[in-house]
Amino acid sequence: MLEFVNSAGSGRTAAFFDLDKTIIAKSSTLAFSRPFYEGGLISRRSVLRSGYAQFVYLVGGADHDQMERMRQYLSALCAGWDVQTVRDIVADTLHNIVDPLVFDEAVQLIEEHHTAGRDVVIVSSSGAEVVEPIGEMLGADRVVATRMVIADGRYTGEIDYYAYADNKAEAIRELAASEGYDLSRCYAYSDSSTDQPMLEAVGHPYAVNPDKALRRVATERGWPVLVFSKPVALRKRMPIEANKKTIGAVALGAGAAAAGAVFLVARRRDRTV
Repeated sequence: MLEFVNSAGSGRTAAFFDLDKTIIAKSSTLAFSRPFYEGGLISRRSVLRSGYAQFVYLVGGADHDQMERMRQYLSALCAGWDVQTVRDIVADTLHNIVDPLVFDEAVQLIEEHHTAGRDVVIVSSSGAEVVEPIGEMLGADRVVATRMVIADGRYTGEIDYYAYADNKAEAIRELAASEGYDLSRCYAYSDSSTDQPMLEAVGHPYAVNPDKALRRVATERGWPVLVFSKPVALRKRMPIEANKKTIGAVALGAGAAAAGAVFLVARRRDRTV
């Protein structure tokens, strides 16, 4: 799909992908609201509220403050949830929920980067319990995702590591240092202006289905703009060769302790409802 740049350099390379609205067509975490309801984790009212949040997220009509309030509500909502129950629900419903939402263009791009010898890393503000299995399904090599504190097998509702905005860029730099990536030869893809620091951290940034603010930045800086519009069920497509090793879940930040928050969304948008 893309013609990659073969620039000189001795370091390894990687392609860093945001997840929501870049690889899949909606919020990955909010997509699981019905399975969590059916599993007894949330109420019908919470399902309806999650549906509203998904709508706001998709149309890009929420400003930073609105989405921050929603993030606080959703992270508090998962306080007390049994971690293994969450993992089981995600595992049992993953393909049914995510399969129809994956962009075919993103899957092809992931394959092309792997063919070119690059690692594929998903960097998402969503919770690790959702992002990690999606990353494994897509054949990603590593995942950076938001994590929450766990005590006695349950979420406390406190955030331990928040993969958002500048934190994403810092995570990429730390990963580059540990894995030997030459960031000047690496690629990054995102739809959101909040990921501008992540895009600026690499030599080849791409705006995918960008919001208004990111489109403006991409135009000013000459960044390529990609349009992904063809959701596909992976099982009906040429299968991706899954990694033989377990996907590398990268826990970054001081004392990053535990598994993931499931209902985390916080994406800055440039318009209010």
